[in-house]
Order: sequence, then structure tokens, then C-alpha cells
Amino acid sequence: MRRNRSAHSPAIRDARPGLLVRLGWMTALAAGALQALAVSPADGKTWRSEKHSFTVTTVAAGLEHPWSLAFLPGGDMLVTEREGRLRLIRNGKLLPEPVKGGPKSVVRGQGGLLEVALHPQFAENRLVYLSYAAQGAGGVGTEVARGRFDGDTLTDIEVIFSVDLKTPGSAHYGGRLAFAPDGTLFITLGDRYSYMKEAQNPANHLGALIRVRDDGTVPPDNPFVGKPGIKPEIYSYGHRNMQGIAFHPETGALWTHEHGPRGGDEVNIIKPGANYGWPAITYGIDYSGAIISDKTEAPGMEQPVIHWTPSIAPSGMAFYNGDKFPGWRGSLFVGALAGTHLRRLTLEGETVVAQEVLLADLRQRIRDVRQGPDGFLYIVTDDAYDGRVMRIEPAS
Repeated sequence: MRRNRSAHSPAIRDARPGLLVRLGWMTALAAGALQALAVSPADGKTWRSEKHSFTVTTVAAGLEHPWSLAFLPGGDMLVTEREGRLRLIRNGKLLPEPVKGGPKSVVRGQGGLLEVALHPQFAENRLVYLSYAAQGAGGVGTEVARGRFDGDTLTDIEVIFSVDLKTPGSAHYGGRLAFAPDGTLFITLGDRYSYMKEAQNPANHLGALIRVRDDGTVPPDNPFVGKPGIKPEIYSYGHRNMQGIAFHPETGALWTHEHGPRGGDEVNIIKPGANYGWPAITYGIDYSGAIISDKTEAPGMEQPVIHWTPSIAPSGMAFYNGDKFPGWRGSLFVGALAGTHLRRLTLEGETVVAQEVLLADLRQRIRDVRQGPDGFLYIVTDDAYDGRVMRIEPAS
């Protein structure tokens, strides 16, 4: 039997009205300049979980829809704002000016500047990878570009991947990036909402997980290389809108999660060449209440590790294997947008045996969660006026 999926509405639920976006930019500038004074009600409070007591400290405030976080050597951080800006936290403070350079993104609904990721050999080559919504023939779609970061500017920008089917609409871009231990790059893509049936058509990229080399070329061991009518970049398909991706630190298995419609958010373990079912099978229903599929399982289609109904709208995902929280080692952490919390999953092998809701009292949409090189957990909260990067530390 198939086990769990997400309900969050399409473009509207994950976006803000245009007026708020415009006003949010002005507010973000002011808040960024004064962010040393920005203190959250959560700062200084002791939070308690089943395994640890912890505190939450604001690292940066005044961001406009922050989406993703990457840690630079030496402790600085890069943060994307969905409105099209790459920001730098240097020496613990958010710099007032965005990083110069970078690709041009289309800011529309859920689209804009999305993920930031560093090349595995960043210390030597200074390559930064960005996913974003881009204009093209027929509409908008997800692209990935890379450039060299010199400390305040991105140069030598080149597009290494572009979704082959650009479409109208403003929802379901996917956009998460993860480098595998072998150096290949995985890119999550959405079904673009109105084109859900294309997720079952591997002749295009919609609703697929993509695997390419670091320069965008196709690895020869991809599962569909040489198969007529199937895009060779595709590693798996039948996905709705993948918003989390992480490699298990011990097994090396690739885990993703994706939004369901009204119910049916999924966490999946990825197998090369596999079909994950959307929309032929689903645990969710349409936002109108209509049935998308009367099936939750079918031959040749994978089952999720766990699914959620009602939806929590999962976003961001990280395995914890640090030493600051011994009781959390081996846990999988997932941010929740509609659920406005951080969720901790306890695993036994590939089975979720317990779940814990953390930070619900923050009442914040958690867009991303990462383990830092210092062993602490970091979260990114999604807000038009005052998005934040926050650090979770053990209580003293």
C-alpha cells in the first residue's frame, strides 16, 4: 500500500500579492540595513523537544522571500531571495547590497531566483550554481546557471540546463539542486501545475528529476541514455513539484519530497529510471475536491516512504549527522510552508517510525533547512517583509 502526499494551493498559496512584493522590497532594504537590531520573539527563548532543549537565534533579517542557503568556506553564507537577488551574509551580518551579476529570473508566482549550491570543489574553482525561472519560447521554465564568485560578484555566467518545455503559468518550478558524491548534479523540476499529465511523459522534462554533469552534459550511465523518445537527462519521472532533496549521509541514497495537491505530500527514495506515479496515482485530491485519480498504487509505479494528508507543503530537507545534537543524529528534517513548522522524522532504515513537530509557535513558513558546517541547524523563513535565516543551537 502506498504511504503519504501535500496539499497546498497552486501559485496563489505560495506567492504574495504584487503590492506586497513591491512594498516588501523597500522594507527589506531598511530591515537589512538595521538587521543587527532585528530580534525575533524566538531569540533567547528555550524550546524543548523530545530529545533536546534548544535556542533559536536570528542570523539575518529583512530578507524578501528568501529561498535557499549555502555555506561558504570560512563561515559566510549565500542566500537567494525569490525576487531575483543573491545576498551575502559576511562575518555574521547581511550585507546591504546584493551580489552583482547572476542570471536574470522571471519573478512570477512561485517563480524567481530559487536555489543556490556550491560546486563540490568550490574552494578551487569558485563555481556557484543557481536555479531560477526563465523566459523562453512558449512561456517560463526552470533553468540552472553557474558563475564564478569573487567575493561580491558573479562572473562568467553560463546556462548549463534549461527545461525543454517552457509554458504559461506561475506554479511548480521545482528548482532544488544537489551534488552527488560522484560530482553529478541533480535538479528537481515541477509539472508546471496545468501540465500535470506531462509528468508521465518522459519525452519532456516536466515533473522529472534531472541528472547532469557539472557542466550540464549528460552522464553516459543515466538510465534513459540511448532510449528513443526519452530525454537522456531524466533520472526519474512522475513527480509533481519536488521541493526537497538530500543524500543520506550513511547509505548514499537520494531522498526527495514533493507537494501533493490537496493532500498527498510525499517523501520518496529515488531509484534510477523509476516512475513515481503522478498524476496516475496519488493520495491527494484536486483543490476543488474533484478526484484526480482513483488509484493510490499501480504496477510499475513507486510508493512513497511516507505521505501527509492534510498537506504540510514540505520545503527544504536535510539529514542531521552533526555532533551538536546527539539525539537528533540520523533524523530527517523537513521545513513546512502550509504547516508553518519544522518537522523531524525518526528513521529506522528506510522507514519513518516517529515524527515530531518543532517551532510551531514561530508561526513561520519554513522554506529551507540545512545542517551547517558548525554542526548547528539553520532554517530559512519565507516572508515578503522580514524573511530570516535562523540558527538552532543546543540550550546551555
